[in-house]
Amino acid sequence: MENKDVKKTQEAKNNVSENTNEKAEQDMYKEMKKRIRNEKRAARKSANKQVNWPVTVLLILGLSTVIFPLYMTVMIAFKQPSEMTNSIKGILSLPKTWSLSNFREAMEVTDFWNSLGNSLIITLATVAISILLHSMLGYVLGRMRAKNKGYKLVYFYIISGMFVPFAILMMPLVKQTSLLHLDNMLGVIILYTVFYMPMNVLLYSGYLTNIPLALEEAAYVDGATTFKTYWSIVFPVMKPMHATVAILTALGTWNDVMTPLVIMSGSKNTLPLAQLSFQTQFGANYNLAFASYLLALLPIVLFYVICQKQILSGVVSGAVK
Repeated sequence: MENKDVKKTQEAKNNVSENTNEKAEQDMYKEMKKRIRNEKRAARKSANKQVNWPVTVLLILGLSTVIFPLYMTVMIAFKQPSEMTNSIKGILSLPKTWSLSNFREAMEVTDFWNSLGNSLIITLATVAISILLHSMLGYVLGRMRAKNKGYKLVYFYIISGMFVPFAILMMPLVKQTSLLHLDNMLGVIILYTVFYMPMNVLLYSGYLTNIPLALEEAAYVDGATTFKTYWSIVFPVMKPMHATVAILTALGTWNDVMTPLVIMSGSKNTLPLAQLSFQTQFGANYNLAFASYLLALLPIVLFYVICQKQILSGVVSGAVK
């Protein structure tokens, strides 16, 4: 009998203990849920407080200044001349029929494939030469200008070229390129390489501050020459800056009208030059012109998409002096 009483007492204690544990677990679960809800509320309040509404409004306004012209370009490119009106409703309305006839005619008028080939040759050659030469020059000046005043003077002399407008240099350059028989695509490529040298040297020399000297010193200890150290170690490390220089140089070269216009004198057309044919003294064919602008926009947008991952880090790092 006593054993039975002990067993019953023990079972009762166990039941009480289990009930107590279950209640404690339930209380803990409720407490955790309450804590999570409070944390979520605090996070939402913090997020709302962190929103900078003046900056957000400015960003939205800035975005609209890009989206609206792009929308207008696309609409006008697909519309027929008969659909062009002066009313706001007519301008903003969608085309009655979506046709590629404007694009086909624009390609014929501008001799699109030939002009595209010339633009690609000039742009790609300029970008390749700029990356090779300007990176080497930026490396030398970036490493040596702190040690030698002569290099510092050379650096500031090159950078000062950013403040010289093309209009001042235009007539002398036209004369010189003509005398040297460089009034062709080769001359335009050379001029672009010189024009973008100040900006690119500034970016490359600034980016070098992020590359530790220990890498180069280790290469020198292993017996590497200066050129081998640059080509094997420094050049690959500057990949983000190469992408930044490539896109900035390509954008300026691709969209430029004045340099090929005055140097090549119409002997060969780039895309921007060919698009001038849509504007005459009697008016402009906006439908064909905007269709041509969209066609010319596609290659540079594709190039930007390919390089975009490296651009931001390159610009930020290159801005460091």
